Amino acid sequence: MTRFRFAAVGDNCIDRYRAPLSQSYVGGNAINVAVQLARLGHGSFYFGAVGRDSDGAQVRRLLLANGVNVDHLLVRDTNTAYTDIDVTPAGDRIFVHEDFGACAGYRPDAGEIELLKTMDHVHIGWLDDGGLLRRALSAAGVSISQDVSVNAAAADLNVDGLSIAFGSAGEDESSAERLAGEFLARGARLAVVTRGALGSLASDGTNIASAGIRPVEVVDTTGAGDSFIAGFIAARLEGRTLAACLAAGRDLAANTCTHVGGFPQEPQSI
Repeated sequence: MTRFRFAAVGDNCIDRYRAPLSQSYVGGNAINVAVQLARLGHGSFYFGAVGRDSDGAQVRRLLLANGVNVDHLLVRDTNTAYTDIDVTPAGDRIFVHEDFGACAGYRPDAGEIELLKTMDHVHIGWLDDGGLLRRALSAAGVSISQDVSVNAAAADLNVDGLSIAFGSAGEDESSAERLAGEFLARGARLAVVTRGALGSLASDGTNIASAGIRPVEVVDTTGAGDSFIAGFIAARLEGRTLAACLAAGRDLAANTCTHVGGFPQEPQSI
């Protein structure tokens, strides 16, 4: 297997499941992607910020434990980002409150951007920089992806210059095709859209492929989409077909659904 150098930039988060679970897990799009890529055997670097608190220390510990480089994990004098989650009797998650904490306003500095330009691929998670990093890396010819579905502000939703734009359309095939077409029309070179129980599709404007889901006994879907991204981009850099990339993402996402949290970890009590 070819070992690539990946970087994931942006969000980390403490997912705090309220009573009766009363447990917390480390997550966030960029964190989950970084960990999954490291678990696949690739060089994985995380660029982001945590607070000067026990949650921030836990984020650092788990990144190191999973083989992710944390040389560019910034510690800021605020709290680590967190999300309060309720779980219904049917197993559905309800996001009650979100505090972006140290992630809010985080930017890689000039030296870190130069380092990011040396990576084989950079994935951007939630990052409220108005697209500054995306444009800088794109202008330098760096292979980059971003999960548009984790962003909310209009300034952070643009996809021009992305090698791969990831999005979610829910369980609606026509909506997924329409969203993929929008991504391509707005400047992404490849569009990948997940469709819940219907699976996923990918299109570069010439070729289109789709994949269903892999049935598993679902324990928790948290981070499954992030695992899908990691599996897809790793396969993409290996030069595999669009269909094979979707299958790689599907299989990694299915594995993630068999445990609580975006990657295997011991929960913390809250």
